[in-house]
Amino acid sequence: MSDLLGIIILILFGALFAVSEISIAASRKIKLKVMADEGDESAAAVIRLQEQPGRFFAMIQIALNAVAILGGIIGEQALAPYTSVLVALVYSGPMADQISFVLSFLAITSLFILFADLLPKRIAMIMPERVAAKVVGLMNGITFALTPFVLFFNSITNLVLRIFNVPSEREDIVTTEDIVAMMDAGAEHGSLPPQEYQLLGNVFELEGRMLSTAMTNRDAIVYFDINDDYESISAKILAHPHSHFLVSDGHLDRLVGSVESKMILRQLLKGEPIDLTDSMLQTDLFYLPETLTLSEALNEFKSVNKPFAVVVNEYAMVVGLVTLKDLMSSFMGDLVTNNGEEQIVQRDDNSWLINGNTPIVDVMKLLDISAFPNDSQYETLAGFLIYALKRLPKRTDFVVLDNYKFEAIDIDGIKVEQLLVTRLPATKTEKQDSNRGQS
Repeated sequence: MSDLLGIIILILFGALFAVSEISIAASRKIKLKVMADEGDESAAAVIRLQEQPGRFFAMIQIALNAVAILGGIIGEQALAPYTSVLVALVYSGPMADQISFVLSFLAITSLFILFADLLPKRIAMIMPERVAAKVVGLMNGITFALTPFVLFFNSITNLVLRIFNVPSEREDIVTTEDIVAMMDAGAEHGSLPPQEYQLLGNVFELEGRMLSTAMTNRDAIVYFDINDDYESISAKILAHPHSHFLVSDGHLDRLVGSVESKMILRQLLKGEPIDLTDSMLQTDLFYLPETLTLSEALNEFKSVNKPFAVVVNEYAMVVGLVTLKDLMSSFMGDLVTNNGEEQIVQRDDNSWLINGNTPIVDVMKLLDISAFPNDSQYETLAGFLIYALKRLPKRTDFVVLDNYKFEAIDIDGIKVEQLLVTRLPATKTEKQDSNRGQS
């Protein structure tokens, strides 16, 4: 009976060490950090143990091997009388002792595998942080008690690692890919709502999207000339009720400042004629190069108190205008809206009307296309069509990609205003030119 009690105790100790090993190794530092910030000292202790795990794992291996050896010694003695009786019931030949020994060995091994290894490790993998926080104090105490053995084996291990030029400590670096993987897992599990998942995904795309994908293009900028008369200024304000307008001297590349609509309104309320005088102009315009990413542009806006920026190219020519609201909308706004200014309108389940200046990354998300060919050569859907055709498109020109047909349906001069994107049936796609075509 004492031997059976010894086996039970050894199994419990084996389970304790197994669950401690797996839980501390599998605990995520991010979650432990959250627990520690909430005042959980045990979580902080687990983080410290993970940063220098050598002594802990040396203790675990010493303990597990000791338990295994003792289990083998005690187990055979404890179970042999019982297995002998069982064997005697069915066999009494010269191999009875050997069969009894084999049965004892299989029984004790099965008990240790199941209750001292598999079950505790499964539990530790299911909730590693919680289990690690529970056992870390006890493990630190046992490590201290076994200090001489731990130091000996840990020193030899570190020596071998140095010989083979292997780091002796774990370096935890959380990468963007790690965070995205956690987001994907949360979305699949349902713990991360779809709206938050899309928002976080848009934030991570800021570094890869260029400023041109969010700005108002040059040909759409409404501005005043400093010599404009009352009728011209009034007509532009009525047609485009913006809060700020650029003011040029002759053409858009010769800017002299900007003016707020309320300044012009103040003149009107006073009964004064509209006059773009120097006192009304804000001459310190904020300029940004078009080579910036959206993330870099947001950082630049943080350093100045300006509502908008003029976007210029390397030749100091104005190529666009971007507001802080434009940048925020690039990751806060919905892809498809219903406000009359949408870039993407879904006609039915298999077709969309998409503006030519829609960023290609938005089209990829909408249609679930993993990649566009050589997408570093263009930024918009119109740019993709031009790149694929190797010429300026004409109306009804189209390109087929990933079972989608991209057809130009609205051309203004040389500008592709709108495309019709249609999902093709699989049987029809096989008959299409895989690269491009013209109806």
